[in-house]
Amino acid sequence: MTKLIGLTGGIATGKSTVSKLLATKLPIVDADKIAWQVEGPGQPTTQKIVAHFGQQAVLADGRLNRPWLGQLVFNDAQALQALTAMTRLPIQYAMFEAIVAANQQQPDAIILDVPLLFESGWQHVCDQVLVVTAPPAVVLQRLMARNHLSQQAAQARIDSQMPLAQKVARADVVLDNGANISKTKSAVLKWMNTITQYSKTD
Repeated sequence: MTKLIGLTGGIATGKSTVSKLLATKLPIVDADKIAWQVEGPGQPTTQKIVAHFGQQAVLADGRLNRPWLGQLVFNDAQALQALTAMTRLPIQYAMFEAIVAANQQQPDAIILDVPLLFESGWQHVCDQVLVVTAPPAVVLQRLMARNHLSQQAAQARIDSQMPLAQKVARADVVLDNGANISKTKSAVLKWMNTITQYSKTD
């Protein structure tokens, strides 16, 4: 029987790296990619975002102005709540469709790659939850470099999310993705072997 496995972690912990490793053996339902589709030019969800936040929420070609929105919601809890309320259900519906499609191949497991997995309640449909971690100093430096942010702006984005320690406390499996990528890869491969054996004996 196919297992549903939740994959999450704090911002800039390297969850995407782990997701790519898992994708070599298992199908991935990526919430971020689905969100980009749901929030594409002319989509109903995009229209709702513009109606609420104004025309500055989109670029000239109709795509969401993600840098502008990101700066807004990561510094305004009410704006984040409003954006989440508009996008959560359409994204969840699209994700369920993607899960059904992935299950047609009857894989050992389907990975639900969801940055806000606990915040949006996806853990309740998962057989296991993997949480990717990294030391706070590493996370801060990664985020500053990746998003070209000041230390203050990067820390604000980190602080806007559920504390990583809370996610770790609710995890079934914790994957440390600090400085040593070879250790991360080894841990991911070890877990994949376990889930394959578990599925075969189910």
